[in-house]
Amino acid sequence: MEDKYANICVDISHEKVDRPFQYKVPKALKGKLAPGMQVLIPFGRGNKLIKGYVLSITDVSEYPDELCKEVADVAEGGISAEGRFVALAAWMRANYGSTLIAALKTVLPVKEQVKQALKRDIYLNISGQDLKDRLEEAKKKHHVAKERLLEALSTVETLSYSFALMQLGVSGKTLQAMEKNGIIRMEERTASRNPIKAAGGPEGRIALSLEQQEIVDSFLSDYKNKIRKTYLLYGVTGSGKTEVYMEMIAGVLSEGKEAIVLIPEIALTYQTVLRFYKRFGDRISVIHSRLSKGERFDQFERAKRGEIQIMIGPRSALFTPFSNLGLIIIDEEHEGSYKSDGMPKYHARETAEYIAGENGASLVLGSATPSVTAYYKAQKKEYGFFRLKSRFGGKNLPSVYTVDLREELKKGNRSMFSNLLYEKMEERLKKKEQIMLFLNRRGYAGFITCRSCGYVVKCPHCDISLTEHGKNKLVCHYCGYEAPSYKKCPECGSPYIAGFKVGTEQVEERIRAMFPEARVLRMDKDTTRKKDDYEKILSAFAGREADILIGTQMIVKGHDFPYVTLVGVLAADLSLSAGDYRAAERTFQLLTQAVGRAGRGNTPGEAVIQTYRPEHYAVVYAANQDYESFYKEEIAYRKVCGYPPVLHMLAVLFTSADEQRLWEIIKEAAGMLREAAGAKGWRVIGPADAAVGKINDAYRKMIYIRHEDYKELVAAKDFMENLMEEKKKEYGDLSVYFDFDPMNGY
Repeated sequence: MEDKYANICVDISHEKVDRPFQYKVPKALKGKLAPGMQVLIPFGRGNKLIKGYVLSITDVSEYPDELCKEVADVAEGGISAEGRFVALAAWMRANYGSTLIAALKTVLPVKEQVKQALKRDIYLNISGQDLKDRLEEAKKKHHVAKERLLEALSTVETLSYSFALMQLGVSGKTLQAMEKNGIIRMEERTASRNPIKAAGGPEGRIALSLEQQEIVDSFLSDYKNKIRKTYLLYGVTGSGKTEVYMEMIAGVLSEGKEAIVLIPEIALTYQTVLRFYKRFGDRISVIHSRLSKGERFDQFERAKRGEIQIMIGPRSALFTPFSNLGLIIIDEEHEGSYKSDGMPKYHARETAEYIAGENGASLVLGSATPSVTAYYKAQKKEYGFFRLKSRFGGKNLPSVYTVDLREELKKGNRSMFSNLLYEKMEERLKKKEQIMLFLNRRGYAGFITCRSCGYVVKCPHCDISLTEHGKNKLVCHYCGYEAPSYKKCPECGSPYIAGFKVGTEQVEERIRAMFPEARVLRMDKDTTRKKDDYEKILSAFAGREADILIGTQMIVKGHDFPYVTLVGVLAADLSLSAGDYRAAERTFQLLTQAVGRAGRGNTPGEAVIQTYRPEHYAVVYAANQDYESFYKEEIAYRKVCGYPPVLHMLAVLFTSADEQRLWEIIKEAAGMLREAAGAKGWRVIGPADAAVGKINDAYRKMIYIRHEDYKELVAAKDFMENLMEEKKKEYGDLSVYFDFDPMNGY
């Protein structure tokens, strides 16, 4: 391709990113321009030279040559921090499929002007005899607050305006009058909002175990020898992965570099940030969705100015504008929240690999239950591999008991609590030890299970559970297979076949009825609506202000409560029945993470897993904390069925308000894909209804494409985009969305 034209974004500093403008590439710059590069271009009627960012290079002209201006030059500095993110947006656009503007808004999250936070400081303008006279006057007139202010300012250089108001009791009017009389002066300065409210300063490092130190030494040896790659750190729950991360970061920081630490949920922020703050002090900051716009703006500005060296947060922290990035760490890398729900549907792991490669940085993926994808790549030597086999400090993993709820039902126990779990809870409360109860609700919606035998209705073609549509129909969302709903279990004939309807609030009510003296906290979406609710609940439980913590998956990820000696998992197999090929993987991860919360202190821990399917390999291996055996069985299943990571999958979602036309379009698209598939090796599945067939009066249909080479699916995406361009013009409300290796249902 001859680089004749450059599509250039001329204004990325504001919320409204308009459209790219096309410029000719002059002979002097041919072969020298690349996406993300900052250039000088003539703009507007006066052809004023302004800076712009190259989005793409093309040989296709969108305008007549006589109307197209030329790029003037490459700007000094080449590629700025913003320019690197423009290049990243172009990469995401190409690899995930979305509009360029959507990609830009993803990687440049802070573009709007935010009112600066200002601080006002008070200085004393008088001294000597004048100060003594003013103090004497204030005493005589009983101006107590004014007297306190003058006495305070006589001992310190400056006081904050807020301190004078709140602590010294001086009114704003008094301060204004004193300033007018020349007694004091007030100065305003810009203040960065720091969301970290941690008590105390740095505490230094904790001595590592031999196992931990060997990993750190190996990583830092690679780093000092300029070896940059992706590593998987697989360590059992409680093995001290965070301490390893901190030593790795300390080594990278000593080289003058910066680090990004990704965590999967806002719920992890409190404990994670506290641990990092105690090690690195004010060199760290945090960003997440619950911060105000001003707080988020300030943290990115602090990173730009070099005031911080470590940013902690969920996947959006990947786009911190560090100028000298040396290390990215993704903790709990298996978590589904690292995959974006909005367009572009990027995965933080893949995006971090790209960012690390572009910045000459290393990437560390950590988990007690690695994603099948990450472990698969480690086994194929695509990733470096580190292993922590034992808990830090020689602590034992918890003893795990599996309870068959089918047997409980036969004994007449219709409660949500098995007899064993009740007895162990009663025992722990007497000993003043803490309990966590995890309700596994992920993936519960829609599927049908038998409480007598544990049977779940599955698609005969896809080995995925059928999903309930209305009251009379079950549907597979992978191939479109349909079956009528059941009144009795087809396996055992029991009438106890239905969906699961227990929530955390019902669990809390039952606990309070069973143990009225127990102090109970509940952590779910309803109790964590406000900005600081996560921190309040977690800090209260950590401070032993409650005996029992009830919650969904947010309570079982990464938290370290040393006084928790019992974990109860209610309805462990619900997530097994989600209409998703990752159902077993997610269940194993959730159960392993849940039981791993017990026994992290000096007292041995226990866990009780309640399930209707105790024989399922995900439950068996989670109870045994045996990842390797689980992986072997799961990867064999993926190979047989052709699911990621063995084959890659592209989900293409079509939406339109006109269902009949949508069917015509998607059938035509599927037909053309199949025609091209022979030469390309694509495996085309569908079309079929999406899991949710209609949203806001827009109908939703799916096509799936599989191939072992990810690049081939990118080519399939490009093929579909070109194919649909004309259809979109013909049918204005037609939309097409792409999702590579989908992690969430449609």
